[in-house]
Amino acid sequence: MKTSDKVYKMTIAALLCAIGIIIPMYSPIKILLEPASFTLASHVATMIAMFISPATAVAVAIGTTLGFFIGGFPIVVVLRAGTHLVWALIGSSIIKNRRNIMDGTASRAGLSLLIAIIHAISEMLVVMPFYFGNGMSQAYYAKGFIVSIVLLVGVGTFVHSLVDFAIASFIWKPLAKTTKVSQLQG
Repeated sequence: MKTSDKVYKMTIAALLCAIGIIIPMYSPIKILLEPASFTLASHVATMIAMFISPATAVAVAIGTTLGFFIGGFPIVVVLRAGTHLVWALIGSSIIKNRRNIMDGTASRAGLSLLIAIIHAISEMLVVMPFYFGNGMSQAYYAKGFIVSIVLLVGVGTFVHSLVDFAIASFIWKPLAKTTKVSQLQG
């Protein structure tokens, strides 16, 4: 890869990191299901990075996680963001090895489902030690484990991931056709 392509890819990753940090902090579109909340499009930047390459996906997942840490978010939120490294790396590796997966509706939906399952399980696994270690707000305990962890974190993250993947795919399709970014895949 030429130096100019590396700089271009690094610039795209930096822009996606910034977007991935700004959306959760300032978005007015938040769904609050006490004790959890979900911000529409908060995963879109990482998912677009996933469409570009594994290196870009890793850079954006790490960058957005550091953004949450520096932003002073609770450690459980930072660690939940850190799990994005797992599904972004897996998804981007699949895309790299199966270049046409994003072209078909069924294959794209299958990838979205796989990513959503990995996403949900990862976030549940991160939250559970905090729950059992009495490290969560009282609202989590008032609802109980099944509602708070399985339904809100697990199922909520699963649905949120599917929605954000659809948004990212919608943005990616014209972006890939009109910019140099699709030539950098791999």
